[in-house]
Amino acid sequence: MSKQAEFFFDFGSPTSYLAWTQLPRLVAETGAELRWRPMLLGGVFKATGNASPVTVPAKGRWMFQDMARWARLYGVPLAMNPHFPINTLTLMRGAVGLQMRQPADFERYVEAVYRAMWAQPVNMGDPAVMAEVLQRAGFDPAAFVALVGEAEVKAALVANTDEAVARGVFGAPTVFVGGQMFFGQDRLKFVREALA
Repeated sequence: MSKQAEFFFDFGSPTSYLAWTQLPRLVAETGAELRWRPMLLGGVFKATGNASPVTVPAKGRWMFQDMARWARLYGVPLAMNPHFPINTLTLMRGAVGLQMRQPADFERYVEAVYRAMWAQPVNMGDPAVMAEVLQRAGFDPAAFVALVGEAEVKAALVANTDEAVARGVFGAPTVFVGGQMFFGQDRLKFVREALA
């Protein structure tokens, strides 16, 4: 059986976005399998007593500059979302719901949401804006609203988040390879080594 990288992520994290721009290719190059694990970062923060780095002004300023360096290194767009922080509960329920009900559409959804959050940033916390982004990506906004309202979908996101916390996750992105945990998009070199 090939090795597996479990990617615990939340669309509200710009560093998760940076990891997303690299991780699928990195995992494919090692012949491993990428297992997507949507979680609610706010729930992780609450359970672990952690908080977003931007709550410390000096750290937030440094982090935005550092993320811009990584984006240049990766050759990917990164624009800080002027609406940050955005409540991602609906977006993360959408990720879990599509994994459960329409897995063939999941990666297209992830790409559409990440680009709308961090490449050409719009307010994905606004239901009308979200509907427009989803429609452009080929999703039916009304069907999406129904999906994220399903009790089973809501419970699955809670379960993913609880599992993440139980396994030691305190932020996003977090990648597991077997029993090894790697936190931060700047640890992808070590993820590659663990998968090799």
